[in-house]
Amino acid sequence: MEPSSEPSEISANDRTDQSHIDRLIQILRQDLPTLFEQDISYDIYTQDIFFRDPVNTFKGKLNYRIIFWTLRFHGRLFFSELHFDLHEVKPLGKGGILANWTVRGTLRVPWQAQIFFNGYSTYKLTPAGLIDEHIDTWDRQPSEILRQFFRPKNP
Repeated sequence: MEPSSEPSEISANDRTDQSHIDRLIQILRQDLPTLFEQDISYDIYTQDIFFRDPVNTFKGKLNYRIIFWTLRFHGRLFFSELHFDLHEVKPLGKGGILANWTVRGTLRVPWQAQIFFNGYSTYKLTPAGLIDEHIDTWDRQPSEILRQFFRPKNP
C-alpha cells in the first residue's frame, strides 16, 4: 500500500498560513487607501472573484477591474476630494481577511456637499491563498448616501 501523499499536498498547497495572510494584508494595506487615485494589485485575486456590495453583484476579474476603474473615473469626475480611509486590516479566521474603512469626500457642486460612510470588506481566501470573494457592507443604505449629495457642507 502506498503512503498517502495528501498531508504533504495540503501543506504544500495550503498557502493560507499566517505568513501568506500577512502578505495579503500588507498588499491590501498598500492598495486600499489609494484606490481612488491608482489601480490595485490584481494578482492576489482569482479569475472568477465574486464581488458584492449594496449596489453591485458580479463575478470575474475583468468585472472586478472595471469596478475599480469606475471608482477612480467617477471619483475624479464628481469629487474635488475623495478619500478611502483604511482603519484596520486583520485576519478573519484561517481563510479570510477583514478590512474596516471610511469613504469621505467633497462633491463638485457649488454647495460642496460631503459624502461620508463607513463600511467593511470581507475577503475569503482559496486554499491556494488567493482572494476569491470580496463582500462590502456599508453602515447605511445607498439612498441615504446619495441624499448626502444634496446637503450643504456643514460650516
